Amino acid sequence: MIPKHYQPNESEIYSLWQKQNCFNPDFNLKKKTFSMILPPPNVTGVLHLGHALGITIEDIMVRYHRMKGYQTLWLPGTDHAAIATQSKVEKILEKEEKKTRHDLGREKFLEMVNDFANQSHDTIVEQIKMMGASVDWSREAYTLDSQRAKAVNQAFLEFYKTGLIYRGVRIVNWDPKGQTTVSDDEVVYQESPGTLYYFRYSKDFPIVIATTRPETKLGDTAVAVNPNDKRYQKYIGQEFKVDFLGCSLKIKVVADKEVDPDFGTGALGVTPAHSFIDWQISERNNLELKQVINEYGKIMPGFNDYSGMKINQARELIVERLKENNLLEKEESLTINIARAERTNGVIEPLPKEQWFIDVNKEFIFPHKSLSFVKKGEKTTLKKIMKKAVMKKEIMIVPKRFEKIYFHWIDNLRDWCISRQIWFGHQIPAYYKDNEISVGHKPSDEWTQDPDTLDTWFSSGLWTFSTLNWPDKTNDLKKYHPTSVLETGYDILFFWVARMILMTCFLLGEIPFKVVYLHGLIRDEQGRKMSKSLGNSINPTDVIKNYGADALRMSLIVGSAPGNDVKISESKIKAQKHFANKIWNASRYVLLSLPEDKKELNEIISNTDLLDSRNLFWKKELEKHIEKVTKDIDNYRFDLAAEKIYHYFWHTFADVIIEESKTQENKKAALQSIYFQLTQQLKLIHPFMPFLTETIWKLIPKKKDGLIITEEWPK
Repeated sequence: MIPKHYQPNESEIYSLWQKQNCFNPDFNLKKKTFSMILPPPNVTGVLHLGHALGITIEDIMVRYHRMKGYQTLWLPGTDHAAIATQSKVEKILEKEEKKTRHDLGREKFLEMVNDFANQSHDTIVEQIKMMGASVDWSREAYTLDSQRAKAVNQAFLEFYKTGLIYRGVRIVNWDPKGQTTVSDDEVVYQESPGTLYYFRYSKDFPIVIATTRPETKLGDTAVAVNPNDKRYQKYIGQEFKVDFLGCSLKIKVVADKEVDPDFGTGALGVTPAHSFIDWQISERNNLELKQVINEYGKIMPGFNDYSGMKINQARELIVERLKENNLLEKEESLTINIARAERTNGVIEPLPKEQWFIDVNKEFIFPHKSLSFVKKGEKTTLKKIMKKAVMKKEIMIVPKRFEKIYFHWIDNLRDWCISRQIWFGHQIPAYYKDNEISVGHKPSDEWTQDPDTLDTWFSSGLWTFSTLNWPDKTNDLKKYHPTSVLETGYDILFFWVARMILMTCFLLGEIPFKVVYLHGLIRDEQGRKMSKSLGNSINPTDVIKNYGADALRMSLIVGSAPGNDVKISESKIKAQKHFANKIWNASRYVLLSLPEDKKELNEIISNTDLLDSRNLFWKKELEKHIEKVTKDIDNYRFDLAAEKIYHYFWHTFADVIIEESKTQENKKAALQSIYFQLTQQLKLIHPFMPFLTETIWKLIPKKKDGLIITEEWPK
């Protein structure tokens, strides 16, 4: 008996797929392969709708290629997300026990973090299963497990031996609250009202400068002007000794083409120790480095009354004294971007710190022979490799418009700071004894390991091949790498995608993937970003419990063009739940219409010779529909494929073909037609709505038993 209403039992269906090893490519040996890695979710809590969108798009591709006859691997895993996870646990520790990690000590604190990460992992795995993701759980990886640790150590050693990893002093993003460096992608910018102060260092100083941060001017060593700015040409090369509010400064006027003559006064007070731009100017002009602010966001010793003050206090006092000494010429209100650490909300201070870096501009001899755009033995740089991989069409970015953004980012790329002053993560594999250093292994107990950990992106940058157990030479690595597609959000194009290209091309001499598909951000029906504070966030787990995973999947895909943000609402999800009901009701009608007599039933399901001219017309229409849907999927237009599937099933099949069949004189031909139409469409729908189609497929009488997940894609 077929129930009147569709009541999804999704966990039972998922268990059935797993029991029959449907996700494991080893049980479906084909010559053609399709491989993809799941972008590893951070073990910081639960998945959100952005994850649900990515999982849906990836699962559509995987199920489609599996049905097309490819040996298909979709490899899952999770990311330890060093700073994010540690920050979350530190907040819990502070809230619940009023303690810091230092109160617990490194070992006990890491036990606490690992327990939290394990709990989050289990929740995430259940959510991935709820979404219907057909990933191969037998190959699951974790960025901090032993095999990935082996890969990280080997990668660090390879870069170090080539001279591309070095330890040195450079300006970094420093988080005074978290007491660590953070990467550019872990910095968020917050608009805030600010003031641009116009002043002279002293009454006899000939140039007026403008700044939003007067407190850093205690560390100025130069004034930079554009070489073509006629106002200042006569001062270029001159040096001035000034008493700046009780602090001695030696200021050199330098010419630098990067200075904007139209901003402020066109003269820039250069503070090499507290600005990325000023650091670059200082390197080009061999200027002195004078640090003013320390790691705790306070003025350092040696600056008279200002020493020990917090930044804002020092700023207020300096502005007050500029006014008292008639050095402040004017103030101008403007909006400034305050840089904050994403995880701690601490205000970022650019500081000179001794850290580990990857040099993206240093030339090295390329050691591999497998890349088409760089020859073995050729001199190149990591930056050139990253750019050429996309420029030479070895890697295609979908949509194409993001290529320009990618190239712009590469052109402005600076050395990558890879060390973090936190406890959770891969500890840097460098060991010290007196003035000696050993990288990659600890010679003896007398050697001390570097206490810092690696940036999370270092380990996740190895993801396409570390998950295939590199540096071991495995069959998986040979068979499935490079991977076919990387699907991810456009917001991490630079921070993850670009770094994977850097790491893979250097370490393997291969591209990591052939196609990068970028999806957009999830927004509410008014186009606003979803957040708890706005009260517009949607929990995918709640949606699945109320409407089913298939309704959520379709609502995320419909209207989701590559690279575009996606509007989602409960009404949109409800509409796709109605579609699921429509599929169920139409399928139920077809199944109840089939004859009970086995001979008659077999005649209907075994051949298409019964079709009359009208049914043959609809068969041709179905073939056109299949062709269009297939083309859309091949061109990564999953949104268009979903819309075609929706409209054909509802408005052509259910509204016209089924209704016509009720009045046709040749009942066998009519039944054969709707049976054929239904079975072919269920295969088309399966990658988009896997649970519903598998449930119906189990009820359909067929020439041979089997699951729809292993059926061939219709031709």
